[in-house]
Amino acid sequence: MKALVALILLVQLPIHKAVPATPPALLGCDDPESEAAAEAAVSYINGHSHHGYKFALNRIENVRVLPQGPNNEIIFLELDLLETTCHILSPTPLKNCTVRSFIEHAVEGDCDVKLQRLDGKFSVLASKCHSHADSSEDIIQLCPDCPLLARLNNTEVLETVTAALNDHNSKTPGAYLKLLEIGRAKIQYSPAHIVVVEFAVAATNCSAEEAKDNAEACQLLPDDQSNFGFCTASRVIIPSKDLKVDCQLYGHQVPTPAIPFLSRVFQPTSVSAGLVPGVVQGFTNHNLRLSHNNPVASDSLSSELSSSLLSVKPVVKRAVAEVAQRDKVPHPVGFVSPPLLCPGKVRHFKI
Repeated sequence: MKALVALILLVQLPIHKAVPATPPALLGCDDPESEAAAEAAVSYINGHSHHGYKFALNRIENVRVLPQGPNNEIIFLELDLLETTCHILSPTPLKNCTVRSFIEHAVEGDCDVKLQRLDGKFSVLASKCHSHADSSEDIIQLCPDCPLLARLNNTEVLETVTAALNDHNSKTPGAYLKLLEIGRAKIQYSPAHIVVVEFAVAATNCSAEEAKDNAEACQLLPDDQSNFGFCTASRVIIPSKDLKVDCQLYGHQVPTPAIPFLSRVFQPTSVSAGLVPGVVQGFTNHNLRLSHNNPVASDSLSSELSSSLLSVKPVVKRAVAEVAQRDKVPHPVGFVSPPLLCPGKVRHFKI
């Protein structure tokens, strides 16, 4: 009898249907929220890069939002970046940095970034980037006489950097400068043979006069006194020997606590010995080899970057394909098709 009563009560209980999971939100690549997330991502990328130049946003390729709860969402971004003229050591704000033009042999960066937006505040959980220079063929087609990027360990490049640094140290009173890294180099062969270089330097605890006796003994200034700088130089090899050098020191910068101080990242380099940082051996540009998990993010969230990006990309592409397919269907006169969600606008130029 008790069993029968229990069965009757069970039948009378309301049936709760499973609540479907919240579907991923579609967000346009040019929406204000996407642009705000991209700005946070680019700032994070530049803040955690220790070689080469700062990068600026060129285009948001893809964006995907996964709701996590009230005022909490995970955002995945695919970004196209372009190299600027500001070295990573430069204190110049990114908004004041000039993107290198196409004919300057531009360098493009590609980044996948995972962020969390909690109560309106963005934090980067993980990022993965790489960069590459535009092809020489593209530059030559548009500007046949423009100089092209040269390998950073090219003999003429090393000779020019050595001559430029020696020239500056011999003519400038004050701190003796040491090379940190070669940033860029270009060689032009016609109508004149010219080598153009850019390189980062740091002040040492020696004066230029003291360094004449034993330059190898000169050490970089300690963190609380550090002074980095940047030099550009051009050397005419043919038809006449001519060297022009310009070096600017940035002054002491207070390091960001969360980022290792750059004097510990950069090591003084001896160009006279034919040495350049190992990351650039045989390459024309510093690769934006950034693969970083934010230590303050949870391990489970950070470790999902690669798999999550792979899983959401087809969904975004499918949504774009559906819009494109819909546009093929005949519509009444005056019908305006909604714009594609992604990719977004090109801010500078496309490589």
